[in-house]
Amino acid sequence: MTSAALHHAIWWHVYPLGFCGAPIRDVDPQQAAAPRLNLLIDWLDYAQDLGVNGLIVGPLFASATHGYDTLDYTRIDPRLGGDAEFGRLVTAAHERGMAVVLDGVFNHVSARHPAYLQAVADGPGAPSGAVFRLNWRDGKPEPHVFEGHFDLVELALDGEPARRLVVDAMNHWLDRGIAGWRLDAAYRAAPADWAPIVAAVRERHPQALFLGEVIHGDYADYVQAGGLDSVTQYELWKAIWSAISDRNFYELSHALQRHEALLETFTPWTFTGNHDVTRLAQKIGTDALPLAVAVLMTIGGSPSIYYGDEQGFRGVKEDRPGGDDAVRPAFPASPAELASYGWPIYHLHQDLIGLRRRHPWLVGARTTTVHLANELFCYRSVAPEDPAAWLETTLDLRGGPAVSVRGPQGTLFDYRSSAATTAASSTSQ
Repeated sequence: MTSAALHHAIWWHVYPLGFCGAPIRDVDPQQAAAPRLNLLIDWLDYAQDLGVNGLIVGPLFASATHGYDTLDYTRIDPRLGGDAEFGRLVTAAHERGMAVVLDGVFNHVSARHPAYLQAVADGPGAPSGAVFRLNWRDGKPEPHVFEGHFDLVELALDGEPARRLVVDAMNHWLDRGIAGWRLDAAYRAAPADWAPIVAAVRERHPQALFLGEVIHGDYADYVQAGGLDSVTQYELWKAIWSAISDRNFYELSHALQRHEALLETFTPWTFTGNHDVTRLAQKIGTDALPLAVAVLMTIGGSPSIYYGDEQGFRGVKEDRPGGDDAVRPAFPASPAELASYGWPIYHLHQDLIGLRRRHPWLVGARTTTVHLANELFCYRSVAPEDPAAWLETTLDLRGGPAVSVRGPQGTLFDYRSSAATTAASSTSQ
């Protein structure tokens, strides 16, 4: 895909170590080596049937435990396989019209990374230490660590040695056929630190996509200053589930106004779940889940579905060791082994993804409020250059979750939970 086409992609986001059932903690990755990545390849038909045409794959590189403590940027984690399995994954994805974007954990590495151990061994002032944000006190190393995790030491992305390390790693995998990078914890570095890295990679791969993980702050400024294509739209993620959970659509309306402004600058990466947050169905319940998915698929942006959300998986993210496990589960050997109650949710995702793909202008759609109350919200999405192309989405929490989408030709999607149907029936009587 070209960079422009990548903005139109609908993504399936997978955390591969969890998806493939790899052991995470208290294990020697070499002893646990197995070609588990083949399992993800076996699920690509399922993803294609879902309607996605992009695959975002979480950390794949050799690491000490959970994938975000990298040991080698140029080697596939042996718990997932090796170069052969990776090559098959990319080929299989491309055969299905799917672009592949990898998770680039370039802010930090494992404290057991060979380059960091060498820097510590070389001592203060050694050139090897320039790769890291590393201070010394009384001859002892004091690295900058990632958010209090002492096993994650940060790279000095404001310096040439670390930048060259990252550029080489990015080019290595882009040469192997991936379409771009999700920059994990991009917010930990200034956008000015990313700009020369992105520029250097684009000299060789001008069509590469760069998505930064940014939680707070001025998203548009970060994109522009960093030379990125997009950032994660956490503000909208929060508003979608919170407005539904709290029955306060004013929050969502306000967030969509801010989202509207971002679309003037870039195409935000939109989502309702990922590997770091409590599952959507856990937050708002299965009955209300279609409302959130409908919002995701009828507003501007580049939408992503986190694996398992399309089946209504539940799980709570906890702030403790192992607290991510519930939201990063293993998938079974085949779709036939999934629970029967998840398939209606999958089919609902198919319907809404199909609706979006039939209206490709939605990637840049501008939204305006038609009607707004605490429990009832109708907004109109309009093609940026064709006012005659529009959709109206109505979210209704009165008596039970319901959502409908209509266009110039009439109703295109309609969902009413059992509670909403019962309430409507009682009212009519």
